[in-house]
Amino acid sequence: MSTKRGPAESSSSSRKAVFFSRHKQWMAATTLIGTIIGAGILALPYVLAKAGFLYGLIALIIFGIIFLYLNLFIGEIVLRTKKQYQLTGYAEKYLGVWGKRLMTFSFIFGIYGALIAYTIGEGQALHAIFKMGSPLLWSLIFFAVALFIVHKGVATTGKIELVLVTLLIGVIFLIGVLSFDRIQLGHLSTRNLLYFFFPYGALLFAYSGGASVPEMQEVLGKDKKLLKKAIIWGTLIPIIVYVLFSAVVLGIVGLEHFEALQPNERIATVALSFYASPFLGTLANIVAVLTMSTSFLTLSLALLGMYTYDYAFSRWKASLLTFLIPFLIAFFNLTDFIRVIDTSGTVAVGLVGILIVLMYWKAKQQGERTPEYALPKYSFFGVLLIVMFSLGILYELWQIFKFLLI
Repeated sequence: MSTKRGPAESSSSSRKAVFFSRHKQWMAATTLIGTIIGAGILALPYVLAKAGFLYGLIALIIFGIIFLYLNLFIGEIVLRTKKQYQLTGYAEKYLGVWGKRLMTFSFIFGIYGALIAYTIGEGQALHAIFKMGSPLLWSLIFFAVALFIVHKGVATTGKIELVLVTLLIGVIFLIGVLSFDRIQLGHLSTRNLLYFFFPYGALLFAYSGGASVPEMQEVLGKDKKLLKKAIIWGTLIPIIVYVLFSAVVLGIVGLEHFEALQPNERIATVALSFYASPFLGTLANIVAVLTMSTSFLTLSLALLGMYTYDYAFSRWKASLLTFLIPFLIAFFNLTDFIRVIDTSGTVAVGLVGILIVLMYWKAKQQGERTPEYALPKYSFFGVLLIVMFSLGILYELWQIFKFLLI
C-alpha cells in the first residue's frame, strides 16, 4: 500500500507547519498556561469564598505576581545553562546532590498529587457530561488518550494545548455571559479576615507550573529570546482566568450554599451542577475536562522527562511510573480532591519555591552562558519568599502530625 501523501494533504501539512512555526511564543505560553490552569481552578471558588471574595481576590493577584517572578527566575536559570535539564537536574547543578533530592521529592510529591486530582476529576467530569458508563471507565479512556499524546512528544502536546487553552478561555467567557442574570453581587461582598490564609495551599497549587518552563525552551528552539514574553503571558492569562472563573462560580453558588455541600461537592463544577442550569453545569464540566487534560499532559511529560533524562530510566519504565501510581491511588480512593490539592500546594510547591530562589541566586554566579534576559538578584524579595514558604510547610506538617495523632 502506498504511503505517499497527495498534493492537498501535503499542502495542509505545510500550512500547519508554517502556522505553528510563526506562533512559537504562544505555543510556549500555552504550555505554561496548560500546566498552571488545572485542577486547582476547581478548588478556588470555595477557598476564596471562605476568606471572602475581596480578600481572596487580593490574595489571588498577590500570589499570581509571586509566581510570575518565580517562573521568570526559572527561565533565567534555563537560559544561563548550556545543557537541557528538568528542574531536578538544574537543582543538582546549582545546589548539589541534596538540592536534587529535595527537588525530586517536591517534584514527585507535587506532580503525583496533581495527577491524582486530575484522574479523579476527569473520570467524574466526563461521566457527568456523557451520563453513561462509570467514572472509572472514563478515567481509563482518558489515561489511554493521554498516554498516546505524551508519547508523541513536546511538539504535539504544545499544538494540542494551543487548541485546548483557546477553547477553555472561550468556554469560561460563555459561562459568564449565560450566567450573568444568576450572579448575585451579595455573594461577592462577604469577607472574613480569620480565613485570610485559608486559600494559601490551593493558591500555591493553582499557580504551580514552573516544571514546564524547560519544556517551553524546547518548544521555542533557537528563538530563546521569546522565552521571557512567553513566561509573562503564560502567567498573566491564568490570573485573569482565575479571577473571572471564581467571580462567576462564587456569584452563582455563594458561600452559604458551598458550606451546605459535602466536602467533595465543593468542587466548582459539581457545585454549579447543583445551583445552576443543567446546560451551565455541562459547560462547567467541559471546563474541568479541558483544564485538567492540558495540565495532565504537560505534567506527565515533565515527570516522564525527569525519569528518562535525569535518572536514565527506560521510556517504558518511566511511563509505568508516571501513569500507574496516580491511577492506582485514585482507583482505591486513598485520598480526596480538596485535601490532595491543599497538601500538595503547601508542601510540594512551597519547597519548590524555596529551591527556585536558591537556584536563581546560584545561577547568577555560576551560569555558563549569557541569558537572553536577566533580572535583578532580588535578595530581599527572595528571602521573604523563603520565609513565607518555610512557615507554610511547617504549619502544614504540624497539621498533618496532629491529624495522625487523632
